Amino acid sequence: MNSSTNTPPAAAKHPTERTHHGDTVIDQYEWLRQKESPEVVAYLDAENAFTDATTEHLADLRQTLFEEIKGRVKETDLSVPVREGDWWYYSRTEEGKQYGIHCRVPALGPDDWTPPALPEDGSALLNEQILLDDNVEAEGHDFFSLGSFDVSGDGTLLLWAVDTEGDERYTLRLRRLAGDSAQLDDEISGTAAGAFFDATGRYVFYTTVDDAWRPDTVWRHEVGTPSTADVAVFTEPDERYWVGAGLTRSRKYVEIALGSKITSEVHLLSADNPTGEFSVVWPRREGVEYSVEHAVIGGEDRLLVLHNDGALDFELADVSAADPQGPRRTLVAHRPGIRLEGVDAFATHLVLEYRREALPRLSVARLDADAAGGALDWQEIEFDEDLFSSGARGNPEWNQPTVRLGYTSFVTPSSVFDYDVATATLILRKQQPVLGGYDPSLYTQRRDWATAADGTRVPLSIVSRRDVQTPAPALLYGYGSYEHSIDPGFSSARISLLDRGVVFAVAHVRGGGELGRAWYENGKALTKINTFSDFVACARHLVDTGVTTADRLVAEGGSAGGLLMGAVANMAPNAFAGILAAVPFVDPLTSILDPSLPLTVIEWDEWGDPLHNAEVYAYMKSYSPYENVSTDARYPRILAVTSFNDTRVLYVEPAKWTARLREVGAPVLLRTEMGAGHGGVSGRYESWQRRAFELAWMLYVMGLAEQGPATE
Repeated sequence: MNSSTNTPPAAAKHPTERTHHGDTVIDQYEWLRQKESPEVVAYLDAENAFTDATTEHLADLRQTLFEEIKGRVKETDLSVPVREGDWWYYSRTEEGKQYGIHCRVPALGPDDWTPPALPEDGSALLNEQILLDDNVEAEGHDFFSLGSFDVSGDGTLLLWAVDTEGDERYTLRLRRLAGDSAQLDDEISGTAAGAFFDATGRYVFYTTVDDAWRPDTVWRHEVGTPSTADVAVFTEPDERYWVGAGLTRSRKYVEIALGSKITSEVHLLSADNPTGEFSVVWPRREGVEYSVEHAVIGGEDRLLVLHNDGALDFELADVSAADPQGPRRTLVAHRPGIRLEGVDAFATHLVLEYRREALPRLSVARLDADAAGGALDWQEIEFDEDLFSSGARGNPEWNQPTVRLGYTSFVTPSSVFDYDVATATLILRKQQPVLGGYDPSLYTQRRDWATAADGTRVPLSIVSRRDVQTPAPALLYGYGSYEHSIDPGFSSARISLLDRGVVFAVAHVRGGGELGRAWYENGKALTKINTFSDFVACARHLVDTGVTTADRLVAEGGSAGGLLMGAVANMAPNAFAGILAAVPFVDPLTSILDPSLPLTVIEWDEWGDPLHNAEVYAYMKSYSPYENVSTDARYPRILAVTSFNDTRVLYVEPAKWTARLREVGAPVLLRTEMGAGHGGVSGRYESWQRRAFELAWMLYVMGLAEQGPATE
C-alpha cells in the first residue's frame, strides 16, 4: 500500500474463496474485515490522509459552510417543555457546548397544561432542576450517545444509559432526584437502548443483545440490588425477531413487542404485578404484523390493535383487554392506499397516524358516549402547505387534554403545536429559530412525478429558491428500504446549497413506504432492483424536464440508501457527476450470506435468504455494488463516509467497495470516522463540521467550488 497522501492508496490483495450454490467467488479484499489488524487500521488511515489531501483545496469553503450552518442555529436554546406527572420536562443547549442538558420545572397544579413560556434568549427556566448534563457525561470521550433516559412515575428517580464507543452498547445508571441527588450503586453494562421504570418505580426493565447484536432478552432489575440478581423475564430464540419493551401511556401494562420484518407478537404484563407472568395478545402468525395500545372506551379496558391480517395497508381494531384473542371490533377499516401507521390512546381521545398521497397525516377522535359502540368521529388536522410532515410528539400523560404535534416542510422550520381536543384548535408553541434572516417566501417546494421503466409513476419532491435559473446544479436524495418514508423536512444546512443555486430533490422510490405497503413490497427482496431503476428514472426526469444536467447532478443516500448509491453507480454511472454514499451497505451479499454477522438473519425477510435460496443468491449478486464494479464503466466522483465502530453497516463494506472501485480507476474517496458509530460523530459542532465537509465536496463536484488536484 502506497502511503503517500498524494497517491491513492492501493489495498493489498489477499484472496478469500467462498462457494454457494455452485458459484465460487474470489474476494481479494475480505481481509479488511479484520478490525484489530494493524494493516487494516493503516489502510483506513491512509485513505483518510488521501481524502484530506485531495480535499485540502476545499478547506476555506468547508469553514465558510460550517460558519453558515452554525450561524443559523440559536446555540443557546431550549425545547418546548412536556408535562409528565407533576413536572414539565425539557432539554436545552448552551453556546459552545456539544450536547444537551436535560431539565425540569414543577407544574403549577393538576390543571396546568400550558407549558412555561420560553425565554427569548434560550436561557434556563425559573426553578429549573438539571437532571442530566450530557456535556459532563461526555467528558473524556470522543463519542457520546444517550440511549435511555427515564424518570420514575413519582419523579424521585432517574435512569440513564450512555454509549461512549459508537457500538450501541449502553451502560445504565440510576440517580436520586430528591434529597442528596446521589448516584445509586446500580450499574448495568451492555444494555440496549430504551430502558424504563415500571409503574411503581421499584423495578427497571431493560434489554440486552445476543452475539449477533440483536436485542433478544428483556430483564427486570430491582432498584437497589446488584445486577447479578436481575431476572430475564423474556428471551426470544428465533434470530429473525427483534425484541423491545415499554410501558403503556395508561401505565397499566408493561409491554414486550417482538417482530421480524413481516411478523409481530406482543406480550403484556399488568403493571400492578411487575414480577408476574406476561401473556400473549395475539400469537404470532407468519406475515401478520400488529401493534397494541391500551385504551378505556365506554368504561371498559380495551386493546387497540393496528394490524394487517387481511388488510394490506392495515386496519384498526379493538378487543377486550380481558380476552384479547376474542371478538374483534373494527374501528378504522382497511382502505387500500391509505397506510395506517400508529395509534395513541388518551383518557378522552385517540390519535391516528396514517399516510395518504405520500404524506403523513393525523386524525383525532374524542371518546364520548358513542365511542362505546365503536362509533368514532375522526377529525383530520389540516395544514395549508401542499408538502408537509406532521406527527404526534412527546405525549406521555394519559389525562392530558391536548396532543403535542410536530410539523415541518421543506421550507417551514420544525414547529411544535399543541392541538386542543375540545376546541379542535392548533396552538403554536415554538418554531425552530433560523438566524441570519431566513425568509421562507424566497423558496418553493413542489411535487413532480417520474416514469419508471415499467411505467410506474414515482413521486419526486423538489425544493429550490424561487429565483433559481434552470438547468441548475442539483442534489437528488434517496433511500428506498424497510418501508421507511423520506418525508418533507426542513434543514438549515440545506440553505447553504439552495442559496448557491442548487435544486434539492427527493426520489420517493419503491422499497420505501410513501405510497403504502404495496410500494414497499414492490421494492424489496426479489423486486429490489425497482428501487434502483426508480432512482435512475428520477435522475433522468430531472434532466429531461430541464431542472438540471447530468454533469451537475449529485446523488446522496446513506445506509440502505448507500446500497442504492452503489447500485446506481454501476447501473447508470453517466447519470451523475458525483455520488455521496454514507455508511453504505454496498457488500450486501457477503453480509447476508453470513448468519454470524450482526443482524444478518433478521434481514432475510427484507432482502431474501441467499444462504439457502439459490434464486435469491443470484438476484442479490446481480445488483450487489461490490460484486458488480465494472472495468468498462466511467464512474462519477464518489465519496464514501463510514464509521469504524458501526454495528449496523460494518466499515468493511465501504472499505472493500472503495478498494475495488479504485482498482478500476474510479475517482473515489473514503473517509472513516475512527471513533464513531452508525450515526457518525456525536457532538453537534462535529456533526456540522462533517456536513460542511460533505457539502463542500458536493459543491465542488457541481462546479460551484475551486477545482481540485489532478490526483482525484
